[in-house]
Amino acid sequence: MPTTAPLDHIAAGSGPGLVLIHGTGADASSNWGPLIDSLSDRYTVVAPNLPGAGATPTGPNPLDLGTLADQVLATANAVGLNRFHLAGHSIGATIATALAARHPESVNSLFLHAGWLRTGPREAFMFDSWAELLRTDPALLARQLILTAMGTDFLTALTEAQFADLAAGFTAMLNTRVLGQIDLDTRIDLRAEAPRVTAPTLVLSSTDDRIVPPHHQQALAIAIPHAEHHHTPGGHGLPFEDPTRFFSLITEYVDKCQAQTPAWKSSQVGG
Repeated sequence: MPTTAPLDHIAAGSGPGLVLIHGTGADASSNWGPLIDSLSDRYTVVAPNLPGAGATPTGPNPLDLGTLADQVLATANAVGLNRFHLAGHSIGATIATALAARHPESVNSLFLHAGWLRTGPREAFMFDSWAELLRTDPALLARQLILTAMGTDFLTALTEAQFADLAAGFTAMLNTRVLGQIDLDTRIDLRAEAPRVTAPTLVLSSTDDRIVPPHHQQALAIAIPHAEHHHTPGGHGLPFEDPTRFFSLITEYVDKCQAQTPAWKSSQVGG
């Protein structure tokens, strides 16, 4: 078991374990709240807050993918889980991949949405732009994120008033505490880790993803042995754009994998 300290987190429910890792700039509640509520009647759901989110502090050193993976595992262990299903969105998908590679004995299944195998020059340029705008003009960053994170159908249906409300909400959510997460976004490289994943894996692409386009998920799925790669309508921000459909996809996959999980693979410590 890791010796690293657990992260601030939400924990709810009872039963087999399910760990959820949020995306850049979000937190456990905003990314996963409705899913936690809907699954806590039959799963022990743990949703950590990454450094800069919730009550998890930032530190003086750059974030490290492997260390974060170990911290997520420590968080699950602190709640009483030594085996669990694992889902991640965006940077959360990259952390989940690293965790599944580093600790295969802990992961019963893996669900990855909008993840990527390696940050390319385009993505690094975009993430650097996010960081600069977050420091200097959060309102402009909010507008950029709305136009790139949401799917075409969602954006087409918005009125001027709804765009204004959405921009205000995004601006209020943005905080320089997440600069460390954005910096980590620029440095993702899972080429060594992905082939070591042994858990059943579903990699999900949003067809309108303009932040991490679907070819990145295709590369990730190819690198993970026996991974499935599915597509669904929507943008990178699908958990916020259409949470009902997004969470139903996760629920369906986790329920299927749980039904196929041998009884000896207990999610409870000492089980």
